[in-house]
Amino acid sequence: MTRARTLPPGDAPVRQEGLRHLNLGLVFRHILSAGDRPISRTELVELTGLTKPTVSRIVDDLVLGQLIAEAAPVHGGGAGRPRVGLTLSRQGPAGLGLDIRGDHLAACVVDLTGTVRHLSFSPPIRPGRRPKTILTELATMAREATAAVADEGLTVVGGMVSVPGPVAERSVVKFAPQQGWRDVDAGTLLRTALDDLPIAVDNEANLAALGELYASDEDLRNFAYVSGELDLGAGLVLNGQLLRGARGWSGELGHVTVFPNGRACPCGANGCLQTYASVEAIFGPGSVDGPATIVTRADAGSKRTLAALDAAGTALGIALSDLVNLLDMDTILLGGSYSLLSSWLVDNIQAELSRRVLSSRWSTVAVRPAMLGPDAAVIGAALTVIEDVRQNPSGWLAHNSL
Repeated sequence: MTRARTLPPGDAPVRQEGLRHLNLGLVFRHILSAGDRPISRTELVELTGLTKPTVSRIVDDLVLGQLIAEAAPVHGGGAGRPRVGLTLSRQGPAGLGLDIRGDHLAACVVDLTGTVRHLSFSPPIRPGRRPKTILTELATMAREATAAVADEGLTVVGGMVSVPGPVAERSVVKFAPQQGWRDVDAGTLLRTALDDLPIAVDNEANLAALGELYASDEDLRNFAYVSGELDLGAGLVLNGQLLRGARGWSGELGHVTVFPNGRACPCGANGCLQTYASVEAIFGPGSVDGPATIVTRADAGSKRTLAALDAAGTALGIALSDLVNLLDMDTILLGGSYSLLSSWLVDNIQAELSRRVLSSRWSTVAVRPAMLGPDAAVIGAALTVIEDVRQNPSGWLAHNSL
């Protein structure tokens, strides 16, 4: 006897509107995958298997909705007139990224091509400022960024906020030790300040990892993005997907134990990676110097600074070895302040990985600076917003027709 089963949600016949949605997404993905190379309508007919009239209607809709634009003619290599090329539009929808860092705020806007069209920073933030004060300043930066790109024909469709700590419900900052925040609903406060613009909040390491994933031209699908700053975290990507965990709080690499009887950590445990490899640990407790100062001292041959960098690299290598053994990642990206310090960290990290990772005997793990550098989180936040448009072009067209 066969047991009756419940059909999964959405398992129903495709209606005409649904078919149009699927076909539009198919055509748009081919234009997206072509990158900077203009693609012709004839190529789209061949690639999609759709009829020429169907492709023509979809292309017209995409052009009208400012998702694609006509570009330079495409030469087919044979006789006949060149064909009109199609590329992603540099006008239309744009994504807003906002970043709350240890020492300042940042705002970024990217267009549909992933190009940064606006990037701005606040003056240094004084320690101990109230959450509402910081978020009000961030909202002002968001309005200024939105107005700046509007003059270039871009419409900000939503924003993503990067914060140094775990986030609940894509809105509430559970704990941000740099700012001393606990249970701050940053998403709601910013949505209210920005006239109900869709705003979500995520951990900075997660957003930086997504930024590297979306911006990379290589086959980057299994990697850990490690960010130092004052709070040490990791964005974990497996098979091209961000690993969030059951409650969205994965990646707290700073609280992996590297020396069980080691230094006391503010979290209450001993020997956490945070106490050996965070930027504050390299500076020395209570230091207000930044990574640029460390670089200057290391270049000058400061023994104390070089010893602290060696210790940090070794501790990072121990923790990352456990991560690679568990998750089989092939790449480690050093981001945030670590991207500036990578010259002094990579060798020790690589040495520990070679010694401790089982698979290193036949396959090495690449360790290198993140491509987007210290601004990976704010750029990744903006790219996350625009990626939603890329994945659902019909949603933007429906919104844009209202």
